[in-house]
Amino acid sequence: MATAEAAVETARINLGYTRITSPIAGRTATSTVTPGALVTANQTTALTTVQQIDPPYIGVTQPSAEVLWLKRELAAGRLVRNGGDAARMRIVLEDGSRYGRDGRLQFTGIAVNPTTGAITLRGTLPNPDALLLPGMYVRAVIKEGVDEAALLAPQQGITRDAVGRATALIVDAQDKVQRRAVTLSRAVGNGWVVREGLVPGDRLIVDGTQQVRPGDKVHAVVVEVPDAPANQTRRRVDDPSPEQAFGNAPAQGAAR
Repeated sequence: MATAEAAVETARINLGYTRITSPIAGRTATSTVTPGALVTANQTTALTTVQQIDPPYIGVTQPSAEVLWLKRELAAGRLVRNGGDAARMRIVLEDGSRYGRDGRLQFTGIAVNPTTGAITLRGTLPNPDALLLPGMYVRAVIKEGVDEAALLAPQQGITRDAVGRATALIVDAQDKVQRRAVTLSRAVGNGWVVREGLVPGDRLIVDGTQQVRPGDKVHAVVVEVPDAPANQTRRRVDDPSPEQAFGNAPAQGAAR
C-alpha cells in the first residue's frame, strides 16, 4: 500500500513538471517551439520570452557633470527638491504626444561608466493600456529639483556683446527698447535659465533684435515660443534592465 501511495505521489510531482509557470506577470513573444516538439530541462533555446508590460522600466544615462551640478545646487539651496523622495517623471512618445500618466524616478546609479562618463538611472510608470512596449524609444522629463527664483528666457532673446557678456532687449512700460545685462545659469531646452537681469512680467524681444536699438519706440506683440526638448536623444522602454532621460522645463521656476 505504501509503495502504491509513493508511486502516486511521484506521478503527481512529475505531472507538475509538465506545466511551466512564468515567475512574472506579462505577455509572451513568439513561441520558438510547436506543440509536440521535444524539449529538455537544460536546453539553450527558450520556449518563449515573457515581457513585463505594466509597469515598464524607463532608462536613461545622465552625464556625471550634470549629477555634480545638481548636487551642488541642491546643497547650496538654489534648487528645491520636489516633495517626497522620488522625482516625478513624464514621458513624450515617439510621435511627439505626451503620455497620459506620470511616473517616478526609481533609482540613480552609484557608478560612472568610464566609456560614456555617465550614470544610469531608472524610472517606472503605470502602463495599464500597454501603450508602452519593450524596446520603444521615448523622451522622459524628470523633475529632480526646482529653481524657484529663476526665469527661463528663450535663447533667441539673449545675445552677447563685443566682450561676450549676455544681454537682452526689453520693451519697457513706455514701449521703448532697453538693453539689460543678464546673468545666465545654464541652457534648458531652447531657453536660458536667467539668474539676474530679468523679472517676471518683462517683455523680452525675441524677433527682430537686429532691427532695433536701445531707446527706439516699438509696438510690441506677444508671441509664444514653442518648447524644445533639452535632450533630443530618444530613450528606450526596456524590460527588465533600462537606462533614463531628460527634457524641457517650465518657463518660470526652471525645473531640473
